[in-house]
Amino acid sequence: MKKQTYTEERRLAGAFEGETLTRRRLMTVATHSAGALAGAAVALPVLGFAIAPVFDRAPVTWQQIGPLSRFSDSDYVPVVITLASGVGEAGESLAYIRRHNVAIDGPVKDEYDRVIAISSRCVHVGCPVRYVSAAQSFVCPCHGGVYNFLGLRTGGPPPRPLDRFYTVIRDDSVFVGPRYSVNDELRRFSPRDPGEALDGIGQFLYPARFSTAPAPPGAKP
Repeated sequence: MKKQTYTEERRLAGAFEGETLTRRRLMTVATHSAGALAGAAVALPVLGFAIAPVFDRAPVTWQQIGPLSRFSDSDYVPVVITLASGVGEAGESLAYIRRHNVAIDGPVKDEYDRVIAISSRCVHVGCPVRYVSAAQSFVCPCHGGVYNFLGLRTGGPPPRPLDRFYTVIRDDSVFVGPRYSVNDELRRFSPRDPGEALDGIGQFLYPARFSTAPAPPGAKP
């Protein structure tokens, strides 16, 4: 059967000779198109504003925390470091620093492992931990998380060891860099949020966020 091209052939009300699209249909299409364009004009900038931070990767920054002689390989020294600049004390945190001890830590992995810097943020829900020198342990007073001298969990609800920071020595001065997370074997991972496990299926359930600062060049996992 021949397809009816003209509105007159289809016997539509108000049809004109030679017309292929009724005025009503034309107005409907024009109205819908205008509405779609207006919606896109509003939605696209909002969507871009919401998604852009996901692809905005944090830069790698290093901050000097003092001469190498300030730290020993047998005990930690608490040091205030800046995690977010421009927000005052809210952007500061505490890191526990000591030199690498081959007898405790094993062989040095790379240049970023000659000084150990452990985060004071508990990996359970983010509460601050304190180092108890007499017990050589890190303790979270909020929920009972306990970590040993290496930062490995020995009790309580934390799902993984305490996070660490990359460090580097330049001209006998120690610099602290990006944070990273570790599993029970102290293998390095991109920083994860509190409550996220890294052993077994955990490393797949909690993938790294692109926005976190990348590992320094040559850093071993």
